[in-house]
Amino acid sequence: MTGLTGRIDSPPADILREEVLDPQFAREAGTLLPWYVAVEKVLLLEYRRMGLLSPTQARTIGSRLDEISADRIAADGTGNLSDIAFAIERYVHDGPVPPPGAWHVDRSRNDLQSCAQLLYARGELASLVARAGTLARAAVDLAATGTRLPMPGYTHLQAAQTITPGFYLCALAEETLRAMRQLRATHDAISECPLGAGAMAGQELEWDLDRLAQLLTFDRPARHALVAVASRGWALRIGGDLSAYGVVLGRFVTDLMTWSSGAYGFLDLPDAMAGISSAMPQKRNFPVLERIRGRTAHLTSLSLDLTLTQRATPYANMVEVSKEAGTYLPGLFATATSVLRLATTVLAQLRFVPDRMRAACEQDYLGGFRLANLLTLREGIPWREAQVVAGRYIAVAVREGRPASRPDAELLRRSAPGFALTEPAKLLAEAFDVDAGLTAKASAGATGPEPVERLLDAQRAELDDHAGWCAARRDATAAAMAAIDRELEVPHAV
Repeated sequence: MTGLTGRIDSPPADILREEVLDPQFAREAGTLLPWYVAVEKVLLLEYRRMGLLSPTQARTIGSRLDEISADRIAADGTGNLSDIAFAIERYVHDGPVPPPGAWHVDRSRNDLQSCAQLLYARGELASLVARAGTLARAAVDLAATGTRLPMPGYTHLQAAQTITPGFYLCALAEETLRAMRQLRATHDAISECPLGAGAMAGQELEWDLDRLAQLLTFDRPARHALVAVASRGWALRIGGDLSAYGVVLGRFVTDLMTWSSGAYGFLDLPDAMAGISSAMPQKRNFPVLERIRGRTAHLTSLSLDLTLTQRATPYANMVEVSKEAGTYLPGLFATATSVLRLATTVLAQLRFVPDRMRAACEQDYLGGFRLANLLTLREGIPWREAQVVAGRYIAVAVREGRPASRPDAELLRRSAPGFALTEPAKLLAEAFDVDAGLTAKASAGATGPEPVERLLDAQRAELDDHAGWCAARRDATAAAMAAIDRELEVPHAV
């Protein structure tokens, strides 16, 4: 094989290889190499279909491609310009049977690398949907054990109404399911095969782009050649999806950090998930929660990196966009995977402390809203005035140091001047009964045990659907790779 270019006479400078090309080569060999090989194989099938390669020639090259692994190719400034596509080409040329001259005719690295990157990203997205499903199922399973355990719910950092940990964790499952739907939508939206774009303006031979897309499990070919190689909008979309979910998950983790603290004591984790202080022996910390929240911030920063490295670049195939902008994309996927694994483990081992949660509910006046409702519905007091009466009663009771569990019917009468209350003691008992406050919330999506349990059933069904989709994606990818090898008549490595 002759040199790779007639335009320049020197291999890359050492500084370029050390700082740019060799690290890039190592990253791509670790993440993209199998996809580069898969793309090369479907191109062989097209060359064969167009009569540019014989079946034997295509099979010989395909077998040689199957030998390639990360430990068999290396960045070489002289031999392959430290470029992974050139390294694959060089490996085939250096085989016992050099390929015919028509191999790689009418081809460019640009749509090749874009296609390999998309295949990698879509595979990672499917894996993240599966990981998120595992987290959501852990949230659902834990929620199911806590649908009838009262705890305070908070607004503005103040105890507000009685909820349950089941209700709260059902919300985490719901947010995670929303993120899974979004990731699946992104997976489908970016299912456009870039092959056929060439360098930027399309190709000259009669490539069957629909067939290329189908062979590689894409839904369709890209409709515009320049978009196929110039755009990395799909990476921005993935980053945005993961960043948004990281923000949401971080908020839930903040609550877990608060509620597992000594000041609340609503939740606990086993010693294996705890940490200690080197100086304060009384402390038992949960740094795993801090790690999760900290890593959700990395999702946003890595997403921002994807954006800033593309901002203000020309709309063309640029190394800045096609290579540099994706430097930390594997890190984004790895961080998201780590966050999901850690959070799932926490949920699997988290335990409620029912006595502490109930005591907090009984101490505070979380039935104030219910008291106002009862004053209107039972005593005929207009709603806004009922709010004033309930607020007046609670304010005086708090000043007197009276907990909600010790109602004062006479105080309620005094708090409602101008209204002849018929059953003040019964109203107070119903309003501030912790368990009655839960069952009273019966609307769809409410904190009552039955609405929560119905929603958990719906979430389980949706999780089953997502699990089926993930399995179908894995099976389709494996089947597609096997089908390519069968058509090339080369052995398929399982």
